[in-house]
Amino acid sequence: MNKFLLLFLLCTPMIYGQTVLEPDSSGVVKSNDSLVVSQALKKDTIVPFKRFKAEGVSAVVGEHIILDSDIDKAYVEMKSQGMSVEDVSRCQLMGKLMEDKLYAHQAKQDSIMVADAEINGMIDQQLQYMVSELGSEEKVAAYYRKDNIADLRRELFEANKNIKLASLMQQKVIEKVEITPEEVRTFFFSIPEDERPVFSAEIEIAQIVVEPEVTQEAKDEVIAKLYAMRADIIDNDASFSTKAVLYSKDPGSASKGGLYEGVKRDSPWAKEFKDQAFSLLEGEVSEPFETEFGYHILYVEKIRGQEVDVRHILLFPEVSQKSIDEAHKRMDDIRAEIEAGEITFAEAAQKYSDDKETRNNGGRLVNPVTFDTKFDLTKMDPTLSAKVYNLEEGEVSKVFTDRDRTGKSSLKILTVTKRFEEHTADYTKDYERIKELALREKQIKVINKWQNEKIKSTYISINEDYQDCDFAGDWVK
Repeated sequence: MNKFLLLFLLCTPMIYGQTVLEPDSSGVVKSNDSLVVSQALKKDTIVPFKRFKAEGVSAVVGEHIILDSDIDKAYVEMKSQGMSVEDVSRCQLMGKLMEDKLYAHQAKQDSIMVADAEINGMIDQQLQYMVSELGSEEKVAAYYRKDNIADLRRELFEANKNIKLASLMQQKVIEKVEITPEEVRTFFFSIPEDERPVFSAEIEIAQIVVEPEVTQEAKDEVIAKLYAMRADIIDNDASFSTKAVLYSKDPGSASKGGLYEGVKRDSPWAKEFKDQAFSLLEGEVSEPFETEFGYHILYVEKIRGQEVDVRHILLFPEVSQKSIDEAHKRMDDIRAEIEAGEITFAEAAQKYSDDKETRNNGGRLVNPVTFDTKFDLTKMDPTLSAKVYNLEEGEVSKVFTDRDRTGKSSLKILTVTKRFEEHTADYTKDYERIKELALREKQIKVINKWQNEKIKSTYISINEDYQDCDFAGDWVK
């Protein structure tokens, strides 16, 4: 099974979590469609990217070139993600890079199209996150050894486009692959008992959230502040950008003057935000308005067809200590009611929780990675794991304070609704997970067949240093 999983890793587009990787010579990086800067790039933990001298061309696949330095970079990228490279050879990485290039090359041959607007939207999100982490566009450009942000944007455009093309090409190859129950059964029972996969311990979690009440007085105070800023901008020609840097509570845009570029009507912004963005003329400043995130004023900097560049200032009302104390007492009462058996946790969540996303589902949390309700204890968020790791099934945690990305506080209690201990795969209990593994194996076979067919019809040249590699595909002609 370990060999199978390694093979699947090497035969699919490599995923590096939340990391922006420096493109190689052909403008292709190894990552997923939504590249963002790694947490390792935070201002206080920046580690300069180590550059490698390109010693020559290692391979050519279609119009794509792979340099020796690209393989070195791949090692660095894997290490930066905490992945072990001890058993990963240069031959394996070369094979992976060539497969990625083949996907991108064949996507163009098959006329798979990606709209420039889609790629630009992805780049905007990447750069916004980079700036929020590093502080300014100049610092981002310097970090990636670019003269300016425009050069980085151009390189990211080619990288993102090739990644998207490769992803679409692979999806096309396997989109019709299906698996029958009999194939799942055959797959599972063909694995010797002592080699069957071991599934990690998992848990299902539910929560109840109580938000301290925000008084009308606090709301009015914030609105008054925003009106004062607006008046200063309009009447005294004060800088909107400077005020955003000084006062906005939006960590994603404050450092760059509240700027968000390329806002679209169908983008996932709050409705109220988009209504303001598309109702104003260039240079106009909105009156204060409310979204689920807080209170804003918005300035339209540039209208570009169906997209607008805007700046905004976000504030949210201060919560009084009295409101916090009242919320804590309310949560203590809810917890006591559950502990006394007067109400179930699920019923209490539905009745009392202020979290709209979970309260109607008994407070159950959804894993943002797998989109089901199970969390692998070895992979879940460390902060969440610390709260539930020692809880018994049905036990309720103590009341604790949680803060979202804007700094807004709420009170929470958690419970473990079900525990699944680490165990060797069981055909009946773990059928869905076994089915996924069986489907992956079948997809790999389809991919390998497709690759070998396309290799025959694609120009491929491999440096003699890699001629003796035992590649998964028939790369050496």
